[in-house]
Amino acid sequence: MQPVRVRFAPSPTGALHIGGVRTALYNYLLAKKTNGTMILRIEDTDQTRFVPGAEAYIIKSLAWVGIKIDEGVGQGGPHAPYRQSERKLLYKQYAQKLIDEGNAYYAFDTEEELEAMRNRLKATGSSHQQYSATTRMMMDNSLTLSESEVQQKLKAGYPYVIRLKVPESEEISLSDLIRGEVNVHSSQIDDKVLMKSDGMPTYHLANVVDDYLMRITHVIRGEEWLPSAPLHVLLYRFLGWEKQMPQFAHLPLLLKPDGNGKLSKRDADKAGFPLFPLNWVDPTTNELSKGFCESGYLPDALINFLAFLGWNPGTEKEIFSLSELIDAFTVERIGKAGARFDILKAQWFNQQYIKAKSNTDLAAFLLTSLPQGITCSAEKAAKICGVLKERVTFTHDFATQARFFFEAPTEYDQHVTSKKWNDDAIRVLTAYKQTLSSIKELTAEMAKTTLEDVTTSLGISTGKILQALRVSITGAGSGPDLMLSMEIMGSEEVVSRIDRALSTLKKV
Repeated sequence: MQPVRVRFAPSPTGALHIGGVRTALYNYLLAKKTNGTMILRIEDTDQTRFVPGAEAYIIKSLAWVGIKIDEGVGQGGPHAPYRQSERKLLYKQYAQKLIDEGNAYYAFDTEEELEAMRNRLKATGSSHQQYSATTRMMMDNSLTLSESEVQQKLKAGYPYVIRLKVPESEEISLSDLIRGEVNVHSSQIDDKVLMKSDGMPTYHLANVVDDYLMRITHVIRGEEWLPSAPLHVLLYRFLGWEKQMPQFAHLPLLLKPDGNGKLSKRDADKAGFPLFPLNWVDPTTNELSKGFCESGYLPDALINFLAFLGWNPGTEKEIFSLSELIDAFTVERIGKAGARFDILKAQWFNQQYIKAKSNTDLAAFLLTSLPQGITCSAEKAAKICGVLKERVTFTHDFATQARFFFEAPTEYDQHVTSKKWNDDAIRVLTAYKQTLSSIKELTAEMAKTTLEDVTTSLGISTGKILQALRVSITGAGSGPDLMLSMEIMGSEEVVSRIDRALSTLKKV
């Protein structure tokens, strides 16, 4: 049995859409599950849409999410080159074979002639206004011209394209691993262009030739390519490669968060969430599109979320490491229905992965995002992250929520002070700060028992003054564990903040 070989074949026309990352992920999971090979191929045959920097962005994005490429662009391999623009002569050879065997033809039609053809069909009420078996014998091509006329035009340098000659009346079938048997009548397929007038192949020819030569066993791609699949089946047959044709799996669409329609960048922008793995700056407009990475998502959380957009393991379990996803993955458990892009679920996954990380690992996110001028040891940063990680959704939340550890409050929550800052609170805090002044190494347990001793001695309930204590230290009425926060700050800082609050708020 031939080893599994899959390919992710994006076009370098801009940032890598998150749907493309999901496609790459499913290919990668199948490859790793079967000890197969994951190939990265760049399909850059449409040079008019080429965007500088897009290829490097794709490679960097895949590396960030943890999808490792075994062969292809950036890695090399036995089937190099892996950029289609560098394989131009190869495609021409196979296009010529199709012409020689009567399965393709030269078409010399001008844009004006093509437009006139479409208008004629429109006038007759035809819903199929395309170059096909019903129209090709009325057009300017090698099927309607004599051999000498064709050769004369070729020698004279007339612009031409090469079109596939689709059979007039035939049922074309393929077996899809997700959708089962797919049948399309050839009358629904137009004579697609295989080679453009600039000598570059279209996707249809290039991807079939490359998949065959690179020994691809499974083509896992988006649902938008399903209508083209019968055309590709014809190409495999005409080129004599039917027995080597890969298995197809067309993935379900990614839908808007409300489930109505295909997810677009406009939808993401409107809802305020990213749609690309990394920040992308459009080289033409300089517009910045924020990525999941810079928005504070962990790559393993994003991968876990994406895996469940169309696939499920058949169990109630939701948290899967990449290695667990590889073990559990099967193409057969990918559904047909579109998958709703629930950004709140993505945030939930991110929260779970942040909670599961060690405090030491999380400290790096805090240390790299602290404002200039603030210093913090790695040990202290780890303790702060340990206190905060149950409360954060994104990695950048650590720096935002940790601010009070480094800066004493200059303002105090008025909602709390108006209700909780009273004579009892002042009495307790005055006594409490005096007791803490004599403690050099403050621990959370010590902070708690000392407070309880003070409130008991004064006959005041501890619960009644906790919010006043918190607001005096942090300025806010709520936050992470107060006693642990006090331990991290140290007794000297805590005493200083209580003293400042007593002085500032004495008139409330």
